[in-house]
Amino acid sequence: MMNESRTKQPTRRRRADGEISRQRILDAATEIAAERGYEGTSIGAVSAKCGLPASSIYWHFKDKDDLIAAVIERSFERWLPNWEMPPGDDDRARFATLAANVAKAMLDSPDFIRLGLMLALERRPVEPRARAMYLDTRVRASHEIASTIRDFAPELEEAGVRALTTYALAGADGLFIAYQLDGDAVDLPALFSLHAQMLYDAAMRLSPEIGRAHV
Repeated sequence: MMNESRTKQPTRRRRADGEISRQRILDAATEIAAERGYEGTSIGAVSAKCGLPASSIYWHFKDKDDLIAAVIERSFERWLPNWEMPPGDDDRARFATLAANVAKAMLDSPDFIRLGLMLALERRPVEPRARAMYLDTRVRASHEIASTIRDFAPELEEAGVRALTTYALAGADGLFIAYQLDGDAVDLPALFSLHAQMLYDAAMRLSPEIGRAHV
């Protein structure tokens, strides 16, 4: 039993060390990609930034594309838990608060959308895995939005849910781009809150029962 315990401890230590190295690599890649974009990021630059040899990076990631895909995935996973509806009786206000919280979290972990939008707009003969990863996060985000819309407007037909989900994503993209262009001149949480209120009002108008009540 003692020998088995001694064997497990170095294994756990190696795994812990490996995870620490992986996070160092991702931190460095995130910082470089935020400054230089996908094309300007290289394994050599990441190696110099994190202080680990290129061989260590290739141990964790197959290539640069695999590394950037992991950056996008980690950023999205850090953002996703903020999609939690706050308590209260006023659904419109709750939705607006949720959107503001989502925007604040986006400012803390913006890399999945910043890098993803750049990659999504490019067309290449071979699609980068990082682009596919961003499109996957977009699908997951749309599911969260659609689920929230259904909760607020259960009478709304699926065609309306899909249209409002598309509208919500398009508005979020535009607001994020405006923030990237104008910086502090754009209050992203406040604008996300306004966008959510408009989305809620549209859902109410399109919902058959509620729409008839306001005719």
